[in-house]
Amino acid sequence: MEHALTHDLRVVSYATDDAQQLTAEVQAEYGRRYGGDGDISPIDVHQFDPPGGHFVMIYVDDVPAAMGGWRRGGPAGESDGEIKRMYVRPVYARRGLARAILAELERSAAAAGITRLVLETGLAQPEAIALYHSSGYVEVPKFGFYRDYDDSVHLGKQIA
Repeated sequence: MEHALTHDLRVVSYATDDAQQLTAEVQAEYGRRYGGDGDISPIDVHQFDPPGGHFVMIYVDDVPAAMGGWRRGGPAGESDGEIKRMYVRPVYARRGLARAILAELERSAAAAGITRLVLETGLAQPEAIALYHSSGYVEVPKFGFYRDYDDSVHLGKQIA
């Protein structure tokens, strides 16, 4: 692993230009890995606004490097929070940024009364699956938009 970066974690709106730029990048990556247009599940940018959600970005030297958020809701209803839009730009990969974002998402979700975080990822993202497994996430019954996709992986973690 390369050395950790000095970074600035900021709570932001998912509607910001920086978040939308990184979203376009991750969508292109999903398209490359899975074909098609990337993640086609519907997302309203305001789903990540407090108190129903939380969105953060990490900046390195004022350059957006990584992002992630949670929105209230999941298979267990309002006690669940769903992680979405976790992404680290490739140039910043393997520097601890995804773990920093995940820790903040878990902290903020627990503070908001969420008892479990859940997420969907895919088999073509082994680095994401490894991150979540190493952070205590386990397989949960399939849910949500991608529940009928054979290459979809559904994970969850009790946080409270």
